[in-house]
Amino acid sequence: MGSYADEDVLLPNSVLGKAQLLLAAFESGADRLRLSELSRRSGVPKASAYRLAQELVQWGLLDRHGEMYELGIRLFHLGHRVAASSVLRTVARPQMVDLFTRVRTAVHLAVLDGTHVLFLEKIAGEANVLTHSYVGGRLPASCTATGQMLLALAADGPERVAALAGRGLPALTPRSVTDPQVLAQRLSRAARQGYALELEGVRTGDASLAVPVALAGTEYAALSVTGPIAQVSVERHLSMLRAAADSIERGVAQKTQESPSYETPRAARAARTPRGPKPAGVRPAHAVS
Repeated sequence: MGSYADEDVLLPNSVLGKAQLLLAAFESGADRLRLSELSRRSGVPKASAYRLAQELVQWGLLDRHGEMYELGIRLFHLGHRVAASSVLRTVARPQMVDLFTRVRTAVHLAVLDGTHVLFLEKIAGEANVLTHSYVGGRLPASCTATGQMLLALAADGPERVAALAGRGLPALTPRSVTDPQVLAQRLSRAARQGYALELEGVRTGDASLAVPVALAGTEYAALSVTGPIAQVSVERHLSMLRAAADSIERGVAQKTQESPSYETPRAARAARTPRGPKPAGVRPAHAVS
């Protein structure tokens, strides 16, 4: 899994920018890091990393246990107060639990984050926890069904794909898409069909099926089921996924109307932007009357 630092060409010179890089060093999935590793992953010199880490500990954004640093509990509290993800997760979680009880495979809710997907929520049983994904974790968008679905519908999708291709498409397994032309074909098919199916792109032996969740304006999330290849299929799961996505869309639209403060500035701007026709297979976001 990449970090934000991996996506930046120039490292920031400001104190705040360097502090952000220290926090982003944990994006790779590491729970605890030594100072030397924190410095290496962030690109911040060790002396500066030490001084900034001490301040972040005082603010509760990092915790220190001996020689090891980990993300602080204050970040957990702040993260749950982000309006856009909070409302989406609140509405989506009951639908995801219902879906999980029917399919018995892991259910994910994700959004685009640069050239990666960010998992906002995950429901999984003990038998299919799947170590490659977790709430707050990120994976290369080109490798995942959720990422391909979101790239296919993003207004700046071509730019994001170009950014991925420019660095070389990442390969998490031998079956991950590494050819930009093949990725373009898959994105075109996903936009046309309204779903994305990925086989062993993230983990050997697993498959994932994703559908879009239309939000305000041109914003999308993606809902997916993931499990062993034999347990994931378009025929079995597509209708259930779409029904759950439909319920989430209605719930978010209702919440947004009831409390306008939930709407993010980005979503509000998008809602005022003229839009062209949607790709076939993708429904518009629900309006609440």
